[in-house]
This record gives sequence, structure tokens and C-alpha cells, in this order.
Amino acid sequence: MLSPKRTKFRKEQKRRMKGRATSGDTLAFGVYGMQALEKCWITARQIEAARITMPRTIKRGGHVWIRIFPSKPVTRHPAEARMGKGKGAVEFWAAVVLPGRIMFEMDGVDRDLAFKALRDAAQKLPIKVKIVEASEI
Repeated sequence: MLSPKRTKFRKEQKRRMKGRATSGDTLAFGVYGMQALEKCWITARQIEAARITMPRTIKRGGHVWIRIFPSKPVTRHPAEARMGKGKGAVEFWAAVVLPGRIMFEMDGVDRDLAFKALRDAAQKLPIKVKIVEASEI
């Protein structure tokens, strides 16, 4: 699963998610892409599930690019722990995704197969997405 090799700090504050994506909102590598319509934290497990689904659908043809990376550590206290005692341990890593962000790109397959693969991958993610083509953006 994806996670940073090293970070400056082990734990991070939550921060607010507001506005639209200012970078990563256009197709850069492929012809087809998956664009987020909502704001959300996408976990490393969800990215991995979507990453596995796409090549399986296109029968190992074409090329897939992942445009998001889980660089945000999310911490949790254990269940039934009392209040206090500091911040909890890092539970998982997440990618902060804002509306308009291109999450996955694909090239080297025909249009129908690419749309089917991206739709299958979208089922693994907790947000609404739009499948876009290079000619649309």
C-alpha cells in the first residue's frame, strides 16, 4: 500500500477542506480520467483497490496513472480509551481530494473499455466522480 517513506512530522492536524482543486485538475498523461466531484479523504486502501480494478478490467492492456498520493497521517485513539493522554497513533494514510481533482488517468485502450474500467474503479471510492476525456477538458 502507498505511504510516504519519511515525513518531517509523524502526526498532522486535520485542517479544513474548502474550495476546488487548483492543481491536478486537467489531464496530464492519459486520454481518459476520473475527476472528483466532492471533497474527501481517500485512504491508501481505497486507492489500492481502485488501482487493482482498472488493469483487471482492461485485461492488462493500456497504461494507468495514479495522480493522488496518501501523504496525510490520520490518527485514532483505541476504542474505549479515556480522554487525554495525547494524540493517538497513526491509523492510516489518506490523500486529500478536492472537487475537480483528476485522480486516475488511462491511455492505450478504446473508449468503451476505458470508461468501463474507470466506472469499476469509481465503485471502490467513497465519492462521486466524473469520467472525462482529453477532448472535454
